[in-house]
Amino acid sequence: MGDTITADTLLIFDEVQAVPNALTALKFFQEQMPELYLIASGSALGIAMHGNSSFPVGKVDNLQLYPMTFTEFLQAIGEEQLAEILLNQEPEKTGVFHEKLDRYLKQYFFVGGMPEVVAGYAESKDFVKVRKIQNKILKDYDRDFAKYATPLLATKIRMLWKSIPQQIARENKKFIYGAVRQGARARDFETTIQWLLDSSMIHKINRVSTPKSPLKFYEDFGAFKLFLSDLGLLGAMTGTLPRHIVEDDSIYTEFNGAMGEQFVCQELIANELPTLFYWSREDAKQEIDFISENEQGVVPIEVKSGTNLSANSFKEFMKEHNSPLGVKISALPYKENEKVINVPLYNTAKLEKIIRNQR
Repeated sequence: MGDTITADTLLIFDEVQAVPNALTALKFFQEQMPELYLIASGSALGIAMHGNSSFPVGKVDNLQLYPMTFTEFLQAIGEEQLAEILLNQEPEKTGVFHEKLDRYLKQYFFVGGMPEVVAGYAESKDFVKVRKIQNKILKDYDRDFAKYATPLLATKIRMLWKSIPQQIARENKKFIYGAVRQGARARDFETTIQWLLDSSMIHKINRVSTPKSPLKFYEDFGAFKLFLSDLGLLGAMTGTLPRHIVEDDSIYTEFNGAMGEQFVCQELIANELPTLFYWSREDAKQEIDFISENEQGVVPIEVKSGTNLSANSFKEFMKEHNSPLGVKISALPYKENEKVINVPLYNTAKLEKIIRNQR
């Protein structure tokens, strides 16, 4: 094989989780054939590596793949020019395309970012076909529960997994173990949550007890929100119809804004916002959906339902903690008002840059 390798050679190992020694073999390729470009990919790799005691630490570069972002969705359905505008234009200059971007965003809310689903939609523009593919993926997930977990753990995974849409739809989205099973405690489902995190099927956003920089010092591991990895699968799990999402603005306000908050979460994670938590008082009477920071201090991020931007908790937080910047994400166009910036949902990917550069 060595005689046939050139500078253009790329070798791909797919579904490596099915071969226990495949990950270990990467060390050999790195040491013995460093000129070879090699990619190893697979599903549930986080789970597979649990049983691999000889993972080649320091010999490989890890790349976390997420569902396609909204910008990538636009590229996939042939709207490269709109995607280019979102990527390269300043957010305040995208307002002229607001209605068109909002229309495609609603389509994305239904389709989501799973590559197979996006490919099916790009080809057919058929929401019925989209839902069939989404339901197939959900069935595949259910089979994976049994394939990669013990029977007892698989049962717990199914219970917790099915509870997440209802947890996201609650006004207070803090994860409640009792909503999974009456009387349940953290010790009953901690392993279950970690399994879903390792399989990249969910996102976990921890609370901070005190909104001060650096936020990591005040992380509260006992209080958190759970989101799915993909918005489209959330809609499929709840049986949300296309007309409920695509045809009007009600999707921004239904389910206590669950779809909007889910979208913002996965966009911020996929676009690598360095720090992302949420904050609430101990009595839960005041809450900020997400919280991040820049060099100037803590930045509250509020996801608003539709075009209603009133937020008493947000105002109180800004005043009490003298925040250098506050961000509201809504269905309205981009607007700056003193220290508060309204970012349209479709511009969420730019939030990392906005927060980093704001002075």
